[in-house]
Amino acid sequence: MKIFKALSALLSYPTAEFVAALEEIRATIENEKFMPATERAALLRLVDDLRGRDLYDLQESYILLFDRTRSLSLHLFEHVHGESRDRGQAMVDLRALYESKGLLGAANELPDFTPLFLEFLSTLEPAEALPLLGEPAHVFAALAERLRKRASLYEAVFRALAAMAQVQPDAALLAVLRAEPDPEPDDFEALDEAYEDAPVDFGAPVDGDCGHDSLAAKLRQARRPAPGVVQDKTPRTNFTFSPSHQATEDGRHG
Repeated sequence: MKIFKALSALLSYPTAEFVAALEEIRATIENEKFMPATERAALLRLVDDLRGRDLYDLQESYILLFDRTRSLSLHLFEHVHGESRDRGQAMVDLRALYESKGLLGAANELPDFTPLFLEFLSTLEPAEALPLLGEPAHVFAALAERLRKRASLYEAVFRALAAMAQVQPDAALLAVLRAEPDPEPDDFEALDEAYEDAPVDFGAPVDGDCGHDSLAAKLRQARRPAPGVVQDKTPRTNFTFSPSHQATEDGRHG
């Protein structure tokens, strides 16, 4: 789906090549059939805004939003695993899925980076891409709300992703994200406090399984509630991978 490549580009660090491609990105959005008209119009406003601004201004704004503010991180597992041990295994499994489909990212590129995730989805058929898109729906919803608070037109990208996924974000998980600190990028004391966590352990897989079944388990872990939040026990059917690995209630393998 070409639209995912366009949205991936919009969430990438602005470069001269990106600015030169904005007209093509605009045409892709205009021709997209899977996206509601309201979300399409908001994306076009974002593209027009980006086209009318100086490149250095675009780069500074991008850094302030996505690089200096943890609550707006474009790394999906940042919002569901934080710096826990689970995050390292989830990274391994997600990269393995990319490679199984022929997408080989740079060695220093974390697989949960949203632009890379969207680039991967662009290589899949809609029937396979859209269910995967729905898994982090609660993260997209939280990011859209936080960008709206800052009056940022980048909100449109996450509204569009949520609309295309056609699933309601998990209310309990969204509530957890809403409760997390969301400091402004110029609040240095709050930013320092937000980043004071234990180091992440990217150790080798415990069971040596980096296949599709393992990814399914890790993404189910990514949907786990925080301690004290009651999890909805309704079976989920939007995953096509074989559920041979199940996550327990505390988010670890049984």
